[in-house]
Amino acid sequence: MTQKEISGLSLLEESEEDKEYSYRTADPFYYTLLKEFALQHRKKPTDAESILWSFLQKRALGQPFRRQHIIGCFIADFVCLPKKLVIEIDGGYHQLPDAHISDEERTKQLNAFGFRVIRFTNEEVIFDLGSVLNKIKEQLNT
Repeated sequence: MTQKEISGLSLLEESEEDKEYSYRTADPFYYTLLKEFALQHRKKPTDAESILWSFLQKRALGQPFRRQHIIGCFIADFVCLPKKLVIEIDGGYHQLPDAHISDEERTKQLNAFGFRVIRFTNEEVIFDLGSVLNKIKEQLNT
């Protein structure tokens, strides 16, 4: 396992012999701080997160997903580690200007770690789940 430095953050890179440890994506410095936060969000997901998780946890799309998974110094709502795909569900605060900039910066950092990021609003998940699942399937197949 080697460490990759990007913008002051380190991320463990997976080598061939470390495949079974692909869940190790957290920056060790931030892990302790973020772990409790992630656990709390797993216990109290939004309605949209609960709806989407009910499909993703059963491998309905043919791939394993994790929820509230720490990557670097971020917590991804959902991630498919084998496909390096992050799914973010954006609630109302993401529409604020500062949050939009933060989301862009977060996406850039996750991209730098080799992850693709797709975003959906709470409304898309709740009212158009079929379209959301189709978009996720498309990303999984690319």
